[in-house]
Amino acid sequence: MADHEAYDRAVRERLRRVRERIGAAAARSGRGPDAVRVVAVTKGHPHGVVEAALAAGLRDLGENRVEELARKSLRFEGRGIAWHMIGHVQSRKAGGAARLAALIHSVDSLRLAAKLSRRGELDGRRIPVLVQVNASGEATKGGFPAADALDGIGTLAELPGLRVDGLMTMAPFTSSEPALRDTFRRTRLVLEQAAGIDGVEGRELSMGMSNDFEIAIEEGSTMVRLGTTLFGARPA
Repeated sequence: MADHEAYDRAVRERLRRVRERIGAAAARSGRGPDAVRVVAVTKGHPHGVVEAALAAGLRDLGENRVEELARKSLRFEGRGIAWHMIGHVQSRKAGGAARLAALIHSVDSLRLAAKLSRRGELDGRRIPVLVQVNASGEATKGGFPAADALDGIGTLAELPGLRVDGLMTMAPFTSSEPALRDTFRRTRLVLEQAAGIDGVEGRELSMGMSNDFEIAIEEGSTMVRLGTTLFGARPA
């Protein structure tokens, strides 16, 4: 039996276990499992991983570099994939991200937002985005600081070429549950406060990765970005 068939089976089994964990975490937050979407992170993986994801029934796939997104979206054109841009987008690459991604999770500055909005206006559409919030306060993290994120969100929501569907955050890389919960809770509270801003049209919360997604779901996440827990370690 070909190795890729064994790998496909492994991915399906991992996804089954992940969905069980998602269902349990969602129940603890008073929601059903359908309230949480899996974005399968294929960044850094070869095309075979995308094939395995599709075979497992996954259609929301995440990349963090525009160049890799361009290659994979071309290779898998017509396969029903909704590509998510989950990494930092350089302003000069905003056009490529806007053209290729169904949702850009990482709008972390007014400059990038303005570039994306202009692209949307030129295309005659509103580009779906999430506003990145730096809820952990780490200098290494991008995004709008949680304490004054509402001002940034309000400015973004006024841009005619954008559709603000919610927020995204990245938690600190730690095993401290209180620190993780605090980051996710801060982001949820920002979204609750932003609900009254004209132009904030969605309530998506992109929070949680392979090491912390259950905590993120308990704190309100509607979208988890999972790579390692589904596909194993990325090749060196």
